[in-house]
Amino acid sequence: MGDHLQLVLPEPIVPVQSLSDSGRLSHIPERYIIHPSDRPSDIPHIATFSDDAGTANIPVIDLEGLRSGDARERTEILERVAAACRDWGFFQVVNHGVSLELMDAAREVCRLGIEKDAVLNWSDYYFLHYLPPSLKDYQKWPALPTSCREEIDEYGKQVVALAGRIMRIMSTNLGLNEDSLQDAFRGDDIGACLRVNFYPKCPQPDLTLGLSSHSDPGGITLLLPNSNVAGLQVRRGHDWITIMPATHAFIVSMGDQIQILSNGIYKSVEHRVIVNSSDERISLAFFYNMRANIPIGSVKELVTYERPALYDRMTFDEYRKWIRLRGPKIPS
Repeated sequence: MGDHLQLVLPEPIVPVQSLSDSGRLSHIPERYIIHPSDRPSDIPHIATFSDDAGTANIPVIDLEGLRSGDARERTEILERVAAACRDWGFFQVVNHGVSLELMDAAREVCRLGIEKDAVLNWSDYYFLHYLPPSLKDYQKWPALPTSCREEIDEYGKQVVALAGRIMRIMSTNLGLNEDSLQDAFRGDDIGACLRVNFYPKCPQPDLTLGLSSHSDPGGITLLLPNSNVAGLQVRRGHDWITIMPATHAFIVSMGDQIQILSNGIYKSVEHRVIVNSSDERISLAFFYNMRANIPIGSVKELVTYERPALYDRMTFDEYRKWIRLRGPKIPS
């Protein structure tokens, strides 16, 4: 394998990438076929599309006005974020302060880091730990291309800063001090990692999923999607909404811990990934979480007689163990 990333698989398995690239696959192996009730009921045609923000299905919020001195514009942005957190649990942000060139470079170097002979899991993904510094091991990051480590390091720095700004906005919208949610994470002593997802072409996309339905267990996720190929779906009532990425936007989603901290005001929403037969897809999911040993419960200012605490208090590590045993439902 040389300098390429190597991952240890829990069992012998042929990577999906290899199956897709073989050119001989007309039907997916039985082990990848999901139960009929979980299959995409209506796969839309997914191809290159106009990435104009008007085609997006979730709110697209321009953060540029937060840097201006216009109080009314700032209030409007805060209200849009608050509504998105309450009603969707997802939104996209543009003019967010992360270098657009760095976004493009990060996506490209991570794509090149997935070599054709790399050993990957079924989901075809790998994790890069970013914070705390004690977990950041450059020797476990892809060595090729040579710019990968430097660019991903800077990308992580800028995305962490953006996540901090979003946390302050969400906290303010709850009527709290702007640092309250961050303080519940114990300030800047956080955990952060990048998951690079690769979804190869699939000959039978109606029978499988790239990623099964779930909600994120942590804090917030900032997703850098493929700009020309849709795949992420968000549950909206009984429907699945396919998200159309806006240009150079991050898709921001609330995790379970934010729903807990907000005492159910903000929503952590189910989402999944569909695949298609004509295009491969890559996405970069940056997870911004509290440390594993930090107890999390509803912020006391949000617990009232009319709205008592909805969730049990437990550490992030305890919560992750809880959902492994009982499934992805927030304990209350």
